[in-house]
Amino acid sequence: MTSPTTDILVPVWNNPFETRACLAAILQHSPGARLIIVDNGSARETELMLEEFSESLGEQGLFIKSEKNIGLVAAINMGLARSDSDYAVIVRPSVTVQAGWLDALVAVAESTAAGIVSPLFCGKVAPVLPQLAPGCTVMESCTVSFATLLLRTEMCMVAGLFDEKLDGDEWCLREYVRRVSESGYPTYITKTMILACDAGQQFGSVGRRKEMAERSRSHYYSRWGTGGYYCIYFGKNADAISLADTIAAILEAARRGHRFILLLHRHQYAAFCKMGWNGLHTGIELEKLSFLFPLNNLKKKISELRLATPELRMVSGSSSFPAATGGVAISIDELLDSIKIDSSVFSTHFKEALP
Repeated sequence: MTSPTTDILVPVWNNPFETRACLAAILQHSPGARLIIVDNGSARETELMLEEFSESLGEQGLFIKSEKNIGLVAAINMGLARSDSDYAVIVRPSVTVQAGWLDALVAVAESTAAGIVSPLFCGKVAPVLPQLAPGCTVMESCTVSFATLLLRTEMCMVAGLFDEKLDGDEWCLREYVRRVSESGYPTYITKTMILACDAGQQFGSVGRRKEMAERSRSHYYSRWGTGGYYCIYFGKNADAISLADTIAAILEAARRGHRFILLLHRHQYAAFCKMGWNGLHTGIELEKLSFLFPLNNLKKKISELRLATPELRMVSGSSSFPAATGGVAISIDELLDSIKIDSSVFSTHFKEALP
């Protein structure tokens, strides 16, 4: 069985010393990979450094140049269009890779059939990704970063490249994760590899970037809708086996950007963890109720959650839930019906978004 091939894509805009250090580390710690360098309209000093560095790579390197800064997303797409390996890995110059980094990301992709894999990051200004559940090294997530990102080439051929009309940050990535999910490719984050990352360069003024982010946010919501935030109590007598279909539906909803907190009695929490449901998705959080006076603890947790997140919606599989919380809750059946409606709406939006 042959090992998967990999292209490493580095979009560059100035910062020659930081960029050279990043490229040197990639070359040292990524044997067998091809390096694709995209010069995104850099100044002459950086351009000369990149030309010199690329010449020494021979067939293991590809140098692409844009005469002007076309934006991070467009520069990434330019490089991805030239990638012909099994995987393409985006690495921004602010990241320092280390021994084993590439094998770790590829291993996650191969073992999970992921379309997208992101490491975690360390550093004072590093991207902040969701926390993984205790005991989990890999989890599905809707939140990743352009700092370092592995993409399955087969997925890119099916779902297309990034939307260049969106910002080069949160909303562009959220839209892409959402889009590739519709094509059947999950997104994972892993703490099997944690990479050091400094602040990446930003193009344009703060005001312009903020305006772009707002436009991207509106575009995302108009295409995919807004995600809901739900707190679910199944009732004391519900067992894990009987909830398998419900959990599968909740996982599909989490992949669409919905978030869930599941309030579980101790025996339910233990059963969920045993079945691996504590590590399904970063959008699904398990909360264990106390053994003594669980309904009092349930009421307290609900009050705290409502105070922190007013838009939180209560979902009940037990008549004791509204009584304990003093609020109104929709039923699990109502929630599942709304998820099915969302599924058809999202599918329609996805088809309309295809080129």
